[in-house]
Amino acid sequence: MGKDVIVACDFSSAEQTFAFLDKFTGRKPFVKIGMELYYAEGPEIVRQIKARGHKIFLDLKLHDIPNTVKKAMAVLRNLDVDITNLHAAGTTAMMQAALEGLTRPDGTRPLLIAVTQLTSTDQEAMERDLLIHEPIDQVVMHYAETAKNAGLDGVVCSPLEAEKVHKTCGKDFLTVTPGVRFADGDAGDQKRVMTPAAAKAIGSDYIVVGRPITAAADPVAAYERCVAEFCD
Repeated sequence: MGKDVIVACDFSSAEQTFAFLDKFTGRKPFVKIGMELYYAEGPEIVRQIKARGHKIFLDLKLHDIPNTVKKAMAVLRNLDVDITNLHAAGTTAMMQAALEGLTRPDGTRPLLIAVTQLTSTDQEAMERDLLIHEPIDQVVMHYAETAKNAGLDGVVCSPLEAEKVHKTCGKDFLTVTPGVRFADGDAGDQKRVMTPAAAKAIGSDYIVVGRPITAAADPVAAYERCVAEFCD
């Protein structure tokens, strides 16, 4: 896998999702299926989108005791997604159990990445609500190193932290970065954001883009603009 734009299909129904995907007649964008769509439609939506030829990042952010996560990943591995994830805060034991559950009998598995800190979280919220008082970039690096040591393939992080993650964990350790907005766009509820071009320059491997594409007047044009800024 190389650099790519992952489109966040944060819709509440299969009907809305397919109406959006049907606009793309030339390309098959890499798509993210998050909790809203998965909980609305279940695993069948994953199978249907995969059957259309799309790569899939299944973004369910598992976080539970190791045995529960292992069993859940054993179910998810049969959906043939390309990437899935969990919370690094679940500890090394949980991440290692997840890898065990995600690995098929033939040794293959989807890529597994860990969420470090959500891009809606800033230093103030982290200190106030989570009682974590270290600098946020230090916390992200610690979570990234923990994920790498557990055997994971990469992390979800802010694009602001992608370059430092690569310096800390190596260039082959994937950085999947939401919080990407066009220079002339609205940041919405994201706190730590960057443009596609800046994310490319700083070394993000994948950018996850939702509303700047899905809510655009011309989603295909917005997607192509993202690809041009980030991939080309």
